[in-house]
Amino acid sequence: MTQESLTEKLATHLMRPVDEATRQRARLHLLDWLGCVAGARQSDILKLNQNIDDEVSTFVAMLGNVLEMDDIHRSSILHPGPVIWSTLMVGQDYLMEEVLNAAVRGYEAVIAVGATFDDKHYAYYHNTSTAGQFGAAAAVADLYGGDKKTLVSAMGLAGSTTGGLWQMRNETSDTKQWHIERSMAAGGSAGFYAAHGLTGPRFILEGPQGLYAATCKKPKPMTFPDQWRIHEVSFKPWGACRHAHPAIDAALELKAKQGSLDGDIHVETYADAISFCDRPDPQSVIDAKFSLQHAVAVVAERGVPQLVDFEPDAIAALTDARSRVTVSEASDITARYPEHYGARVTCGGESVELTDTLGDPERPLPKEGIIDKARALIAWGGLDEKEADRAIDLALNGDDPTAIHEMLSEWLS
Repeated sequence: MTQESLTEKLATHLMRPVDEATRQRARLHLLDWLGCVAGARQSDILKLNQNIDDEVSTFVAMLGNVLEMDDIHRSSILHPGPVIWSTLMVGQDYLMEEVLNAAVRGYEAVIAVGATFDDKHYAYYHNTSTAGQFGAAAAVADLYGGDKKTLVSAMGLAGSTTGGLWQMRNETSDTKQWHIERSMAAGGSAGFYAAHGLTGPRFILEGPQGLYAATCKKPKPMTFPDQWRIHEVSFKPWGACRHAHPAIDAALELKAKQGSLDGDIHVETYADAISFCDRPDPQSVIDAKFSLQHAVAVVAERGVPQLVDFEPDAIAALTDARSRVTVSEASDITARYPEHYGARVTCGGESVELTDTLGDPERPLPKEGIIDKARALIAWGGLDEKEADRAIDLALNGDDPTAIHEMLSEWLS
């Protein structure tokens, strides 16, 4: 008997039915992504649209990640939303149920693959980019009604060209957003061509010259849970890197307990949060979003973080407050990561430690909170309340994906 590959096992797992409760969960993630896209309408990336005649999906893919408020899956350390929704909101004539089912399967493929990557992979590779192509490919192949063989070829083709190096963490650039666009475009292309008969490698993950051999030291086992993993995906309430959120939450709780955060503030958290977000002197908006010191300074001086708190004026205004914040790794918190993103914040002789972060399944944002977040983002993007109502209705109640594509086209025009 021919050995079954991991990609074939994953394809079998993807083909099970999607239940209505999971489709409703997908609608919330769709709304969350629409809010992220709308909120980034005034970014420099959208200004490219004035000079480049390209598809709407190209820009929504990048815009969905600009504000660092896109959804996140913890153990795979990636953002599935901006890849999957930009891949599917292409304006073609599909039923909403078909699109939602494809999205759920796309999320599942992204997470299933991403959760197998080890520390060596994450040290150099952007998991959203690496695993994202698998999800985009699976979603498009499913939308075309692909069978198991088609799904395997789609993910095999996608995996054969995937990548995305973290060098952009060391420089100021738009590369992180472009990775999303590349995952959408290349993964979507793989799904399309596989649906029309092109074949891909079956052992793209574990083969002798496959992705694991090239990028991992010891990949983790792939698992196939009964519940669709979109239910594990977290919503982000704050406009900063998710690695900064545990410190934000703990600082907010400590401030509420003490009434203020005066004097020196010390943040203990997991190693990756230090690696990504130890930036005591941010020079740009993206630096501030990846700065533990700035995020905690915002809480100390201003309270609940708003998007404006990561803009240039706030970066300049909070210089002294950032100087009061020190950070270090705590081995006990690192030991719980990536299943749990935690932090301990100490100020004035008192500490608050949180194991999980607001928006995680253990500390979920309610539906009303997700809707409020979308409203705030849409307003931040310069759209009026009627557009927020429109987006909420189309995402949560609508049955016409083309209407969402048309709305996005209007937002980006």
